[in-house]
Amino acid sequence: MKITFFEVDKKEEKYLKDKFTKVKANVKFYNGELSLRNVKKAKDSEIIVLFIGSKINREILQKLPKLKYIATMSTGFDHIDLDACKKRKITVSNVPFYGENTVAEHTFALILALSRKIHEAITKTKNDNFSLDGLEGFDLKGKTLGVIGAGHIGQHVIRIAKGFEMNIVVLDNRKDKELAKSLGFTHVTLNELLKKSNIITIHAPYNEDTRHMINMNNIKMIKKGAYLINTARGGIVDTIALKYALDNNILAGAGLDVLEGEDDIKEEKELLKKNVDHERWQLFIRNHLLLKNGNVIVTPHSAFYSKEASERILDTTIENILGYIKGKKVNSVIR
Repeated sequence: MKITFFEVDKKEEKYLKDKFTKVKANVKFYNGELSLRNVKKAKDSEIIVLFIGSKINREILQKLPKLKYIATMSTGFDHIDLDACKKRKITVSNVPFYGENTVAEHTFALILALSRKIHEAITKTKNDNFSLDGLEGFDLKGKTLGVIGAGHIGQHVIRIAKGFEMNIVVLDNRKDKELAKSLGFTHVTLNELLKKSNIITIHAPYNEDTRHMINMNNIKMIKKGAYLINTARGGIVDTIALKYALDNNILAGAGLDVLEGEDDIKEEKELLKKNVDHERWQLFIRNHLLLKNGNVIVTPHSAFYSKEASERILDTTIENILGYIKGKKVNSVIR
């Protein structure tokens, strides 16, 4: 059996090698993402392991004739064409839980950086400027936090927010009354959440239903002077609407760990290809304008990235693979 890992660094490679010493398999590791350029590296693989940077579509799958199993080292799996995998009877597994507290803590790092203007204060003091001008922040106590998505991460965010004595409103399809009572939040519609929240934080999965959930049709409903935090997926927020809200003082600021079309920023040379469409170019330009906005904090999709969370990801991925080898479907995302 041939197993090929993509998107693993040397430290992760060593950790994984130690775990696979007793497995009868040919295991190979690559630091880069799986793409059409390097798909030959996994040509004879029955199992491939990857992260969100590898986009698995029909064209990639056609070049992997022996592929039976894909393990993504992420909770989200929108980078994998599940319909194409299902037709090929390829099993796909994910890591459903690994960074509930990790991403929630990063969320509040962004919230606190904005509420207390930490990024601006650091810049000033590094320039030997210890003036308080422009550094007045605001308390979180008594403010309303709107949480979009009350899954595992969202629930951790709510618990932390309660420690700051914030009021919590939640948009979640499940409308779990017992959970709302135990954690102390109120279920609302999206429009109500946008109107009531001083801070909006997104913890929903990215799919057809959530794509551009916040858009030009509802962006003006946001409470004037609110802040937007997104540590989920960039495509949940329409970048045009986000920039409009910032330019027109609807939003006072934003904390973003994800950007719509963020892969184009990471791999700018892709945009030099002649076949890149106009829409991608426009999105790329808008994202760069966001990066230059003084009221916007952008981190490089690192909310999940802690030592403990990284080990949980690897351990669960190993369990998924060993389960597959033993004939069990562990954390399968295809029903």
